[in-house]
Amino acid sequence: MISRLLVANRGEIACRVFRTCRDLGVSTVAVYSDADAGALHVREADAAVRLPGAAPSETYLRGDLIVKAALAAGADAVHPGYGFLSENADFARTVIDAGLVWIGPPPAAIEAMASKTRAKELLGIEPLDPARVAESDLPVLVKAAAGGGGRGMRIVRELADLAGELESASAEAASAFGDGEVFVEPYVEDGRHVEVQLLCDAHGTVWALGTRDCSLQRRHQKVIEEAPAPGLPAALEASLLDTAVRAAKAVGYVGAGTVEFLVADGRAHFLEMNTRLQVEHPVTEEVYGVDLVALQLAVAEGAKLPPETPAPRGHAIEARLYAEDPARGWAPQTGALRLFDVPGGVRLDTGYASGDAIGVHYDPMIAKLTVHAPTRDGAVRKLARALERTRIHGPVTNRDLLVASLRHPEYATADRLDTGFYDRNLPALTTAPEGAEPAAVAAALAAASARRGRFGGGWRNLRSQDETRTYGGTGGDHEVRYRPTRDGGYEVTAPEGVRVVAAAPDRVSLETAGVVRHFDVTAYEDRTVHVGGHRLTARPRFTDPREQTAPGSLLAPMPGTVVRVADGLAVGDAVTAGQPLLWLEAMKMEHRVTAPASGTLTALHAAPGRQVEVGALLAVVRTEERPEAQS
Repeated sequence: MISRLLVANRGEIACRVFRTCRDLGVSTVAVYSDADAGALHVREADAAVRLPGAAPSETYLRGDLIVKAALAAGADAVHPGYGFLSENADFARTVIDAGLVWIGPPPAAIEAMASKTRAKELLGIEPLDPARVAESDLPVLVKAAAGGGGRGMRIVRELADLAGELESASAEAASAFGDGEVFVEPYVEDGRHVEVQLLCDAHGTVWALGTRDCSLQRRHQKVIEEAPAPGLPAALEASLLDTAVRAAKAVGYVGAGTVEFLVADGRAHFLEMNTRLQVEHPVTEEVYGVDLVALQLAVAEGAKLPPETPAPRGHAIEARLYAEDPARGWAPQTGALRLFDVPGGVRLDTGYASGDAIGVHYDPMIAKLTVHAPTRDGAVRKLARALERTRIHGPVTNRDLLVASLRHPEYATADRLDTGFYDRNLPALTTAPEGAEPAAVAAALAAASARRGRFGGGWRNLRSQDETRTYGGTGGDHEVRYRPTRDGGYEVTAPEGVRVVAAAPDRVSLETAGVVRHFDVTAYEDRTVHVGGHRLTARPRFTDPREQTAPGSLLAPMPGTVVRVADGLAVGDAVTAGQPLLWLEAMKMEHRVTAPASGTLTALHAAPGRQVEVGALLAVVRTEERPEAQS
């Protein structure tokens, strides 16, 4: 019997495993990097062991240090979570050789399936030879052989880009998983990503716990997942379940695992088998009424599963809440999470709480919100409303995008579920709808600010003339007009059709078309203000000279580490618009930084290993001035 469990991971998945351990009466041990010293998973564990350093390669990818930590803390079992070393057969062997219980499949099964290249060979599927890829093969997908989560993955549409993308994907995979092996396969446009959850014991019983649809993705990472996958023909669903079971039996699989497919043109194409617990496992738990982590521990202790798979009920949907800006190329965001409050009736899996900081070293996922309902329509409506009511004060998040995605006709009706959803719909999903709503929100903010005395501004001879304040938010900037009053306060000039009913420092009531709505208002020192579900930023009245940059300046779009500079790049080189100049690593992903325009590189302030903050000057490209036309 397992009495003390170490989770060789961090954040949300570590907290998730600890929750089940508490229910089972199992003591818990966390490991943490220096960057995670105050993290929620460390606070929730019964004991914690430091892994010196911040980079994954120094900490969570050091299997030797993790096993040493388990032994030092008196743990008798290790759960790998997902990502990091979860699909590393050598790590599994090291755990077992140390006399610890490994919560996962046998190392031989991991070796057979965790490498996507070997898994395909086992099933008779041959990847493309990178040296022989031709124009007729395009587009192709470069993919990491180990790990997942979209890391080490690139779509290549131009043959000239293949070599560079192979190098970039390999570097990213090595950083994320400790294994830089990549391979190439045909890229199927706009297919559905469907997977089957498996659970196997050591006595030959295999459960296939239905299907999940994970088609809504950005950067090959899933955003919204659901179970069961809607609209699959019965014969196709049966084929998926059968293939998954046969794959598990072929390698003597034990524990939880997932077989992934790309469904297109009515056919299923095998992608990979993930020999670990998936991020999206909660939707399966909600539909089948099981605790997959508890079952993982029971199987590791030698328990037999009941011969019959549990019966499913209803529908479950999960949304991943990320600290990122979808309207700016999904740029990850960092900073203090000042308030994080989720309404009741929602399952919350998270590694953060109010007051925690979101750093640059790891994945930007804040939480997963999951709901269950008797029908898919009910689950869609329930989750959209729960997200809408969730209060998140701090960095920009994808919350509004998630709400808009759930309510988009293509998703809400399951009419067109495929991996091209965001390619088609992102501009519309990240644009504020026209109408009075932005103006009403800005008016609410203005009214609250007036009561707080936050307006400030220059003295004017003409006191009757309106002054202005601009707030930036979704859909652009919103200008608010106001004027000082004789009693020392301010009178807000509400937009046409909007009346300020009441205004207090933290709550404002507005009337629009005869309907009164209430807005909770919270303002912070950095000029960010949260009004209802909207995040706005008060624009400075005058431009800060320190924020002015020379034309052609290339600024860091996010905080991170410079990992590579383009080969041979030097000051004085001619560059073209869009040419990759360097790569930043932030939150476990590589981000390519390109030339903003064609011209001459006149300055280069980036070198591999340099840590940069958002807005840091990386390079300057001087554009060629066009000679004026002769008169």
